[in-house]
Amino acid sequence: MVSLVVMPLLVLAKRRTGRELGSATVLADSTQTMLCTYLSAVLLVGLVLNATWGLSWADSVAALVIAGVAVREGVEAWRGEQCEDCAPIASAAGDPEQHCGGATRCTDGCSAGPAS
Repeated sequence: MVSLVVMPLLVLAKRRTGRELGSATVLADSTQTMLCTYLSAVLLVGLVLNATWGLSWADSVAALVIAGVAVREGVEAWRGEQCEDCAPIASAAGDPEQHCGGATRCTDGCSAGPAS
């Protein structure tokens, strides 16, 4: 329950810090933190439905939702589609070739560089 309050605040702080530092890594970590928040919410809903109304199937549905999200995230990472904030980010060395959170390939057209 505490994570549902604290984690979104952490996401905001990480995104602000990532943008200020120009760090694709910190921005990607903020996305991961938000995903963990969503998964915590799904788990909590499943547990509450089971505990309060005796809906024993709610745990199973929550587990399937979590598994679906995990598979989707894995496929997106495999394809290099992990860009949420897809503005080119210059590295500390001033390298403008880092796009989409450090991904080398973005399939949604957000990257200014060529797909590899």
